[in-house]
Formats: sequence, structure tokens, C-alpha cells
Amino acid sequence: MRTTDAVPVTLAEIARIAGVGRAAVSNWRRRHDSFPSRIGGTDVSPQFSLSEVEHWLRDNGKLQNVSGREFLWPRFEALGSREASGLAIAEAARRMRSPRARSTPSDLSDEARDLAGDAARLGRSEGPRETFAFLLQRWLDTHVRQLSTTPAQLASLMARIALGTRVGEDAGGLTVFDPACGTGHLQVAAAQEYAGPGLALLGCERDPALAALATARVGFVTEGRAGVHTEIVTADALRADPYPGLRADIALCNPPFNERDWGYGELATDQRWTHGLPPRTEPELAWVQHLLAHLRPGGTAVVVLPPAVASRKAGRRIRGSLLRTGMLRAVVTLPPGCAQPHSVSLQLWILRAAPDGPASAGPVDQDALLVDATRLAKPGVREQGPDWEPLTDFVLSALSQLDTPVGTLPGDAVRVPLLDLLDDEVDVTPGRYTAPSSDPSGIELASSWGELTDSLGRLTTLVQRLSKIGLSAGEPRTTVTVGELVKAGALTLRAGQQPVGTTRSPRDTDIPLLTVSDLLMDGAPSGRVAPEAAQTVAEEGDVVVAGVVRAFRVWVHEGPPVALGPQLYALRVVAPMLNAHFLAGCLRAPSNGRQAGTHASSSSRVDVKRLHVLQLPLEDQAVYAKAFQHLIAFRQLLTTTGALGEKLADATGDSLAAGRPAVGDQLV
Repeated sequence: MRTTDAVPVTLAEIARIAGVGRAAVSNWRRRHDSFPSRIGGTDVSPQFSLSEVEHWLRDNGKLQNVSGREFLWPRFEALGSREASGLAIAEAARRMRSPRARSTPSDLSDEARDLAGDAARLGRSEGPRETFAFLLQRWLDTHVRQLSTTPAQLASLMARIALGTRVGEDAGGLTVFDPACGTGHLQVAAAQEYAGPGLALLGCERDPALAALATARVGFVTEGRAGVHTEIVTADALRADPYPGLRADIALCNPPFNERDWGYGELATDQRWTHGLPPRTEPELAWVQHLLAHLRPGGTAVVVLPPAVASRKAGRRIRGSLLRTGMLRAVVTLPPGCAQPHSVSLQLWILRAAPDGPASAGPVDQDALLVDATRLAKPGVREQGPDWEPLTDFVLSALSQLDTPVGTLPGDAVRVPLLDLLDDEVDVTPGRYTAPSSDPSGIELASSWGELTDSLGRLTTLVQRLSKIGLSAGEPRTTVTVGELVKAGALTLRAGQQPVGTTRSPRDTDIPLLTVSDLLMDGAPSGRVAPEAAQTVAEEGDVVVAGVVRAFRVWVHEGPPVALGPQLYALRVVAPMLNAHFLAGCLRAPSNGRQAGTHASSSSRVDVKRLHVLQLPLEDQAVYAKAFQHLIAFRQLLTTTGALGEKLADATGDSLAAGRPAVGDQLV
């Protein structure tokens, strides 16, 4: 059995345990001779004994309001493999929920059993649900590159779609099925969204650790709720279906993508392939038919699929059959970032099993609902992610019209007749059919022309103001460097640094993190960091300088605090001596940045202390500051006006080329 003496922890892990930045731990190590000695690792990344670190932190008063869970996680991580730590966490959860449980899975080591017992005891004192959620999240964060999970917002959306689009009665309650359940995200969402009597959550997962964690997770969510039955089986659902006779009310699934070895050869004659044998390169269509085979008549399945499944040539015959039988009812294209892989616009396919009775003998539905929700991404970020609230409202609003042929659909949603879909390609990609709706209408064009006219008017006003500035050809005035102003106490200079302790789960209290890479993209912070991990924070009124030639910028920060990464600098002026906007205007001059550059290449850094500032009285600084602000407004307005003009020219050119104006309309 491994004791905590043998559990290694890094400086970053010590910082996380103590709730401080890594720099603070490095300072402790330098200043205190009693700090534990290194037991492994390297000089750059040393490792220390968890037990010795815990004793030192307690003896030196460094553990204020720190949960015992922080000391648990390094022990789970020290178990080695992903499966071993996952099974140990699941066993700890089982003991937390059933303190008298005696049996222990035989595939756990003695060390893992002891650790599960310690975690269960801590959980019963600090809260079983909270302790399990903490350990599960740490486990998922550690193995994020090996696992594909369904975000809670997407899982909730899928559950609400399935519950809202099924037809017929759910006799004896609701049965939910997920044949590739992972850690149970979709089953948890179904349990949270369904408030009716009687709930059966059935699942399958081929990874033993994921199946065990899913069982534990669903168990905590449904604990104390009457009439709930949960069963998650460890098996390969396609090769060895553990529920051959199941007919569920709804099915939710986020199956593995692009797996060629899914059982093509051994499952060639399987009865589930009622729409055709899925090609070897189309495993996703095997999952689609597997879901349909386990639905009751009128039941609904919602499945996450990569966008290529909607258009690949190999799957067109199966897609055509799904459309002709009325089982593929809708396809929704999501914005990038909804789930892994985050760079892809994943799709939701809404499928429905054919109903029993006379309805099944009638004609199939004559159209499919295609919804393009890619525009509902968060604006102003480098790696676009979904804006979940409007995305959820839009998708649910569109799908509420699924069985109402005469209903009014929101924009970017369209009913496409089967005759248009059942061509040589059978492409059900929503963007192919909703694209025309993005063309501006006459009213929208008129509004945009009005906006351009207003923008040009404001630009003309700024031109008139700036042109009145009298620029003399005399000798330039005396200047002083930033370094000299710092020595004189007129301002303080702080350099941005890489934050520490950013591997944990995001919190609501985190602040935006701005880097040079962000400035080279759209200028918006792309990350967030805990306040205690941020080394340099720019407050409102601080002057921020990007100290790289290729991204040299200077501005006065406005709004909430933002953490600064490397090669960014925060300058805070002393009000009676300097005007922040005057300082920023002087530093912003392109010639200033070139003179302070350390090399001629665009990748060189700018020595901020060498930047020059005019020596002027405070009252004169205010006059210059006003002119600098007008110049900034002029640059920004010039850019936006140009972009708006190009957009209008393109839109009007497309409309003219398409012959949209009637012959009798007035043309130029």
C-alpha cells in the first residue's frame, strides 16, 4: 500500500492545495529552510512528498479554509492509470451512498480500496455529492484529451428536444436509453428535465471506468427520488447489445466518431440495419439505426453527429431511406464549440420511430425540418463558443413547429420537401438550404445605407476637427522616457506574466485573461483565470502597452479588471502629475514604438521604459488628451465605415446580379 509519504506533488499542485499562486510557493521554498526537500522530478519541475507538504503547510498556517478534498486528488492521481483512478472514485461514491456496503470490486488494488475508504469517510463529513463532484471533475480535467464528454448545456438541450418531440403516451413512466453513455451526462440531464412519475435510465458503456462513474453520477442525481430505476451495463453496444428487446420512449446519444473498427464484418447480417448495412466508413449511421431499433413506436431519438454524416456519398442510401420512411425528422447545425471536437459545427439529428396503428399506413411526411444555428455563437471571442441561452431558445422554438406544417418558423430554419432532398446527393446539411435566408431584405439594405450615411457624417465631423489642429514645423518639444517617469514617481509600471494554477475548472469569479495572441486575433480576451492566479491585473484607467513590435498597441483600459499575459504592461499614473489619455496618446505614436524596439524584426519586443512622453504641464496635457481621443475615434470610425461600405457593396452587387430589382424599378 502506498502511503502519502510516497505520493509526489509538484509546485503547481501545492499552489492549488494551498489556494495561492505558484510564485508564492516558490517564494516559500526559497525563504524557509524548513520547506520539504525534493523527492523527485527535475530542478525545473521538482516533486515533493504530499505528507511532508501537508505537515509543513499546517505548521506554517498556510491552510486556511482549505478542504481535505485537495489532499485526496494527488493520491488518486498517483494510482497511475486512468482506469484505476476512475474505478477508485466510483467505488468511493458507492461507499458514500451506502456506508454499510461491504463488497468491493475485485479489479481494485489494495491501495485503491484504502483510498476509496478514505474518500468515502471524508465525503460523509464534507458532503458526499460535493466530494464526488470534485473528484469527478478533477478526473475529467486530467484526462480531457482521452475523453469526449457532453457539456451540461448541450445535454439539457438534447433532453428537452427529446421530451418535447415524442408522440404517444409513455405507458408506465418514461424509459430513457443511451447506448454510449460515457460518464452519464445525458442520463443526468434527462433525470433533471423529466419531473413525471416513473423513470427508467438505461445505458451502456464499453469502458468499465466510465460505466462505473456514470452509475455513481446518476445515483447521486436521483437519490431520494421515488420510482427511478437505473441500470448501466459495461458492454460494446453495437457488437454485444445488452438490451436486444428494449423499446425506449426516448434515446439520447453522443456516440464515438470516425471509428472504422465498429464491427462492420461481424455485423453484416444484423437485423438492426433496416435502412441498409452501414458502410465501414459510416459508423455513425450504425449508431443511428441502433437507436431506432430500440425506440417504441412514436419514440424520439436525439443524437450528436459530425457534419460530414449529412453529406458523405457513402451514406446517401441510408439517409434517403431515413427520409422516405419519415424517421429523420429534423437536423440542427450547432455553432462550433458545443462539444468535442470544438472546432467543428456538430449536428443534432432528431429521429422518430414510426407510430403504430392507422397513422403508420398513411403517407410519410413530405418534408424535413432543417435548422442552422451556427450564428448563435458568443461574439467577440477568438475561439467561438455557443451563446447557450439564445441558442436553446432558438432551437426549441424551431422544433416546436416540427409537426405543424403551417406554423411560422424562425429565421435560419426551413422545411425542405422530400423531393428536394432525395436527389443524387441526399445532402441534409441545413446550411445548404437556409443560406438564402441570410441575404438582406430591401428593408435591411435601406437600414444599412442609413447607418453608412450616419457614419460618414460623424467621420466628416471628426475630419473637420482634426484638420484644424495647427502643426508647426519648429523644433520638437522636450520629452522624457517612461523609465524616468517611473523613477520620478509619476507612474508605476507592472509587467504581465503567465498566470499559475489555471488547470482547474472555471469559476464565476474568474477574470478575463488577455494575451498578445488575442491582440493579433480580434483583441478580445480568450481565456479566464482565477484572481489569485493572476500576476498582473489592469484596472479601469490603467494604460496598457503591448510590448511586441508586431502587435504594438497602447490604450486606456475601460471596464472590469483584466489579467495581463507576458509582454503586456500596465502603467498606472499619479493623477496630479500625468493624464492617462495624454500618456497613452504619446506612447501610441508609431515612431515611438519603432525607436523603442530592441531589433528590426516584427517579432522583437518593445522596451517600454524607453518610450518617450512629452513634458507638459497637466493643464496642457488635457488639451492634447482630447486631441488624442479624437484621433482614436477617427481611426475606429474609419475602420467600421470601410467594413460597412464593403459589406453593402457586396450585398447590393449580389442583388443586382440576381436581377432582384424589377425592370421598372429606379436604377442608378
